[in-house]
Amino acid sequence: MQIQEQIRDVIRLHVSGRLDETRFLLASLRAPELAVLLESTPPKVRRVLWELLDEEQNHQVLQHLHDDVLAEFLDTMDTQELVAAADELDTDDFADILQQLPDTISAQVLASLDLSDRARVEAVLSYPEDTAGGLMNTDTITVRPRHSIEIVLRYLRLKKDLPETTDALIVTNSRDEYVGLLPVTTLVTSDPSVTVREVMDSETEPLRFDLPDTEVARIFSELDLVSAPVVDFSGKLIGRITIDDVVDVIIEDAGEAVLAPAGLDTEDDTFAPIAKSAPRRVLWLTINLFTAFMAAAVINIFEETIDKVVALAVLMPIVASMGGIAGTQTLTLVIRGLAMGQIGKANLMYLLNREFLLAVLNGLILASIVAVVAAVAFDDVILGAVIAIAMVANLVIAALSGSLLPTILTALKIDPAIAGGVVLTTITDVAGFFIFLGLATWAYA
Repeated sequence: MQIQEQIRDVIRLHVSGRLDETRFLLASLRAPELAVLLESTPPKVRRVLWELLDEEQNHQVLQHLHDDVLAEFLDTMDTQELVAAADELDTDDFADILQQLPDTISAQVLASLDLSDRARVEAVLSYPEDTAGGLMNTDTITVRPRHSIEIVLRYLRLKKDLPETTDALIVTNSRDEYVGLLPVTTLVTSDPSVTVREVMDSETEPLRFDLPDTEVARIFSELDLVSAPVVDFSGKLIGRITIDDVVDVIIEDAGEAVLAPAGLDTEDDTFAPIAKSAPRRVLWLTINLFTAFMAAAVINIFEETIDKVVALAVLMPIVASMGGIAGTQTLTLVIRGLAMGQIGKANLMYLLNREFLLAVLNGLILASIVAVVAAVAFDDVILGAVIAIAMVANLVIAALSGSLLPTILTALKIDPAIAGGVVLTTITDVAGFFIFLGLATWAYA
């Protein structure tokens, strides 16, 4: 059943008051589907649906909800309910939930956990959530190099179950330092009499706990990993990252790439009340308003020139728009390159030269077209020349700005995906209007 059909059926049953049928429908859905369903319904409806879920469903759904909706449901849960959720969820998922709670509530929940669970959760909480340490799960299976395959198999049979997504056992020495991996495929196909040391993979490097989550995602993608061990500064094993957590990072980064330029967050509730959404949006709109004032101020400087040559007012948006589009192309390309580790100090100058030449080439082609159209439409060759020169200049400025802004903003600890578009638009608008109107003032003086 498609999600829109599920939403339609749930809302229809809710409106008609048929709660038993609604509960039956919800029971047939998996936790990820329930999470999407809850996030896709208005707040009043989702609260009723939440009450219709059983305790186990509630706990499983929590790990799939975005922060805004998650916080809404966490407010309705007491300490004992949160402690019960710890038994149902992986350590890393439960740690993510605790980070959404006020410090006092989080401390109460931790204090209520048993010693082993508390130690595992606190271990994950001690690392920033956007690093390998924050992504990892402490639930790992380790073996020693000296053990035989037969002993390892016997050990696994004694365990009730294996951690999810176990594609390899982690080999450590007596000091719990990472030594290598024993793939499950190797384990089941090797001679039981050989030792782990003889068949283990000692070439796969572990991930250090402070590695950024975007870098973790890149490594998983390049090496086609299902899981990876995480170590501390000394090489001691502290946990394991699995592909499901990496997929979450990839999806979140993709969402940010779309929403961040508009000042929106991937964790925002799509159906949040107006009172909650308005303050978030007005801040970004205010910032854009100030950039518009800057462009308007530049235009105001040349008011007399515009009054003298009215055609300038018609052509101004072309110069600014072309610069904005060209700059956005370069900006997007560079942000992607930085995210994938393809751009750095070593090749930044090559990229600048390349974008400069592209801007000049495209600028000359487009400027020639616009110049002819403007000269013919307004019967003014000078006007055609002015807009041609302004367009080439603005395209060059846009390309250079788009190339340098991500690096500069990153150095200033500002996310280029969020601020880059606003800054670039301001530069291309102000520069485009100033060059175009300035040249016109000089040409028609």
